[in-house]
Amino acid sequence: LTRPKPLLKVANKTILEHNLDNLNGIVDEAIIVVGYKKNMIKKQFKNKYKNIKIRYIIQEQQLGTGHATLLAEPYIKDRFILMAGDDIYSKEEIKNCTKYRYSILTSTAKNPENFGVIVEKNNILADFVEKPKKFVSNIINTSFYAFDKKIFHYLKKIGKSERNEYELPDAIKLLSKNVEIHCVKAKQWLPIGYSWDLLKADKILRRNKNSIGKNSEINGKVISSSIGNNCIINGIIKNSIIMDNSIIDKDSIVQDSVIGENV
Repeated sequence: LTRPKPLLKVANKTILEHNLDNLNGIVDEAIIVVGYKKNMIKKQFKNKYKNIKIRYIIQEQQLGTGHATLLAEPYIKDRFILMAGDDIYSKEEIKNCTKYRYSILTSTAKNPENFGVIVEKNNILADFVEKPKKFVSNIINTSFYAFDKKIFHYLKKIGKSERNEYELPDAIKLLSKNVEIHCVKAKQWLPIGYSWDLLKADKILRRNKNSIGKNSEINGKVISSSIGNNCIINGIIKNSIIMDNSIIDKDSIVQDSVIGENV
């Protein structure tokens, strides 16, 4: 309610910072398609992050992933990486995907029916089924791709889906009939679909240690948690995220929880 999801912090860094850090040295420009509370993202990153030039494109109407991708066409020269702004991808995986002209980063799931499901043959994409009702495969799409300009040709051919959106997977299916799209298995993809996913990602990125922000005063006990900036901790915190400018008083116990800012 108070910010765009990519600005949520995990291990005391926003999701977008984690991704830009992992792209640093691999890309020279990042094009960020923004919509909801876009000015917060622009204010934080301005037009440069480390060695990456940043350009913003405003998606006025939320018409789907295919539509968002197409908006970037005028600024793409040849090869590019396309990724979701609210999941965290590792540098190693980014490099593995860019070895191929066309690739898709995949993972496995116990509940594949909640994702776009991938059918592959010898690590090459054979089919793509969005949230199937019946079991097709347990290999899922992580929304990370390496493409070239060819994808735009197919994005212009697709119609709207049942959700009334232009879906990127529809264009990828058309592309896969003409080129080989390599399926690369993810080792550490951190999807942030739900609030509890923040805790999972946080634990992995801070490697089970504490992550303490600037100017925070710890008088209580902090066990395997992230504490934001300017916090006062007098109570006990365990396996939790406490965001910036929050106070946890004496005799309070916070466990397996996310506490927002200014609490």
